[in-house]
Amino acid sequence: MEHLANWIILLAVIVMLAGAVAVLVLQNYLAAVAATSVVSLGAAVIFVMLRAPDVALTEAAVGTGVSSVIMALALRRLGLWQVNEAADATSALADADAEDSC
Repeated sequence: MEHLANWIILLAVIVMLAGAVAVLVLQNYLAAVAATSVVSLGAAVIFVMLRAPDVALTEAAVGTGVSSVIMALALRRLGLWQVNEAADATSALADADAEDSC
């Protein structure tokens, strides 16, 4: 059982590192906020595996929930909210394909 716990912790660390790199690389601020949530969720998993469920619950609630909501609201307040940009690009590509097929 100890061996499985080590693998789960290793997987959580890899997910956290990938999320941290994604925060640095992503151009979309909202996606970067989601990546910070992934990092906090990975930390919560590690705390559960270290048998600290109270700390894990706090990390999940504050790190993943409250912080993400506050950052997303700050992005909206600053006018950096870019939810529809990807949808607009997808619809523009679909329109261009429709024009090409006619």
